[in-house]
Amino acid sequence: MSTQNQTTLTPAEAQKILNAFICTNNKFIDSVEEKTTIRQAIILLSNLSDYQILGICADNLEQGFLAAESYLKALGYKVTLNRAAIAPIDGAVYIKYNTLTGSCYADSYSGQYRGVLVSCQSASPGGINGTYGHLPLDLFLDE
Repeated sequence: MSTQNQTTLTPAEAQKILNAFICTNNKFIDSVEEKTTIRQAIILLSNLSDYQILGICADNLEQGFLAAESYLKALGYKVTLNRAAIAPIDGAVYIKYNTLTGSCYADSYSGQYRGVLVSCQSASPGGINGTYGHLPLDLFLDE
């Protein structure tokens, strides 16, 4: 997991910050400071979970792959998605990536949402279990 972007947020504070994105479509981030805080919150919660499942809703495969790879890198994974293993899809897509198994799935998507869902999974009772997002597709693209 990532050790970059160290934060003094508590898990409860991180969850509160990320809850602002639940059931929203394209919530805008108003400042660099807000973007930094959101990054710190998702990294903290991811580090407190055993693994994550990413769900990316994007306008096309390339945008989805870029978002997935940037999130995976920010969360501390050294993954390059095998784009050739995914059949071409015209239009909007949903990509699902499981960090535990390394499995990646993509399909066409007709929904209105765009962004990344990060589902934190923990086996232990004290671990983080929750889904956060739709977070911005470009949240980690400028790192």
